[in-house]
Amino acid sequence: MLPLPHKLAYAFARPALFALDPEAAHDMTMGMLAKGQNTPLQLGWSQPFVSDPVTIAGLQFPNRVGLAAGLDKNARCLDGLAAMGFGFIEVGTVTPLAQSGNPKPRMFRIPEKKALINRLGFNNQGLDAFVAHVKRSYLYSKKHNKYGDRGAESPQNAPLIGLNIGKNAATPMEKATDDYLIGLAGVYPYADYITVNISSPNTKNLRSLQSDEALDALLSALASRRAELAKEHGAQRPMFLKIAPDLDDDQIKVIATTVQRHGIDGVVATNTTLSREAVKGLKHAEETGGLSGAPVLEASNRVIAALRAALGSKLPIIGVGGVLSGADAASKIKAGADLVQIYTGLIYKGPALVHECAKTLAGLR
Repeated sequence: MLPLPHKLAYAFARPALFALDPEAAHDMTMGMLAKGQNTPLQLGWSQPFVSDPVTIAGLQFPNRVGLAAGLDKNARCLDGLAAMGFGFIEVGTVTPLAQSGNPKPRMFRIPEKKALINRLGFNNQGLDAFVAHVKRSYLYSKKHNKYGDRGAESPQNAPLIGLNIGKNAATPMEKATDDYLIGLAGVYPYADYITVNISSPNTKNLRSLQSDEALDALLSALASRRAELAKEHGAQRPMFLKIAPDLDDDQIKVIATTVQRHGIDGVVATNTTLSREAVKGLKHAEETGGLSGAPVLEASNRVIAALRAALGSKLPIIGVGGVLSGADAASKIKAGADLVQIYTGLIYKGPALVHECAKTLAGLR
């Protein structure tokens, strides 16, 4: 059982946060995490860690529950997020140049369905600021034995760091590969693994990169550049591809074949959905953008299952979409995922969800 303060902290904070505009609440929360990390304030959201180590893509993950990209776009809160008990933390999406994203308002809650719609559009401070934040984190320092005056050994349960890359909105699609190559080289020395995001619905035409020829060209270029970076840095970083839930079986088979052909290490399934079937008739349901939260669970699990069938048993899948309970996390493992990520569930359920999911997945062994 979690200590009472851990359970109560978010229960008290949630009504106040939900009274705010969703993006304002998000910014306030991330600001609090950034300022409070590595201070006594961190006790307000810290969770007991569940040790459930698993080796995936050559990396040992301390447990199978991670944070999905999108919450901490600028990698400002790695230490604060680590205190929640994640086995891995994926930050970004980062683009080569800073960009403000789409016009506001651009985030909308649908509380009846425990869902969100966002059309943020990769708003971030750019690659240089992103990397500086990663390097400045205590989590990164622990991994690289740069302890300053802290002097402790790197803890066994330190979560892995995933860095998620994308393209700038102003970059023409015919030059999209250039942005991904810049991002890959920029984050490579600082990542435990790298995710290539080609599935956000909020950057115009980005999802066209999931098509056969475009995907083949992109992954070929990235695989070639990664080989060069591996020689330069003396280590090969695993690379994952993040895909959409709005794919049919034929598209999933093409992606599976292309990923395997180019030696990509795994797939993150899935991003947000364009479907509104599950929220039809509710306030904000017709807002443009990607829908996340509980309504995505079934669609995400369908893609995971189809992807597992197409990939066979060896290539890793990180399952994400609609996880709001330990049972939801388990459903992703049962569908064929090796690891699980949460995002919208954290907003609706708070940090205790991390512990619940990790404990449930540990119990599956």
